[in-house]
Amino acid sequence: MRAEPGRSVTSKVLALLDAFSPATPALTLSELARRTGLPLPTAYRRAAELVAWGALERGDDGRYRIGLRLWEVGSLAPRGLGLRELALPVMEDLYEVTHENVQLAVRQDLELVFIERIAGRQAVPVLTRVGGRFALHATGVGLVLLAHAPVEVQEQVLAAPLERYTELTIIDPKRLRSYLAEVRRVGYAVSDRQVTMDALSVAAPIRVPEGVVAAISLVVAHDRADPVALAPLVQAAGRVVSRALSSSTRPAV
Repeated sequence: MRAEPGRSVTSKVLALLDAFSPATPALTLSELARRTGLPLPTAYRRAAELVAWGALERGDDGRYRIGLRLWEVGSLAPRGLGLRELALPVMEDLYEVTHENVQLAVRQDLELVFIERIAGRQAVPVLTRVGGRFALHATGVGLVLLAHAPVEVQEQVLAAPLERYTELTIIDPKRLRSYLAEVRRVGYAVSDRQVTMDALSVAAPIRVPEGVVAAISLVVAHDRADPVALAPLVQAAGRVVSRALSSSTRPAV
């Protein structure tokens, strides 16, 4: 078997996994080959190996889907494991008090990753999912993480085109820089209809002695939101998780 020039077996396997997204959770073999640029026979062989290992599952309809084995492996990631275990009881308490969406996120390079979420039955719908990535400049948790990120990270985000999700999304670098300073000053962030026009989020940092490692937020319907009343609740939750992380011997980041 001749290897295709410029692409290792590992890169081909990763390309197959990366072909899936929330919008395309199930793909045919032809779609996998087209999305990855792999010849059909190569895509078939690599996909078959992934199915055998459990990283992919092949349904009766012939389409491939992400397998549970990947979830099992991903749940062992030390950066999220200790943090999630320590934060979840606090998130549950925050949910019981508010019955609103509660989210937990960390920064990964120039994006954020949601590592836990509790959704209220009557709460406003959100665009997030556990394991999903999102831009740093629009959400409450993202604004907190960006405000406390290293200067070089902030500059990279501010220098790049900022996506406008609604007419209220802050995409002007000067305005965003000013608001990040405000987030650091007051200790929390408010994203008012910057992602969807019906939602507002209030977020606070989670800290260890080395700095901010995560952010926790409430996402509520804009028409019943009171950021001034919600901020102390979210900040208190962030402080509780921060103390738990700082005193825990388990790896959190």
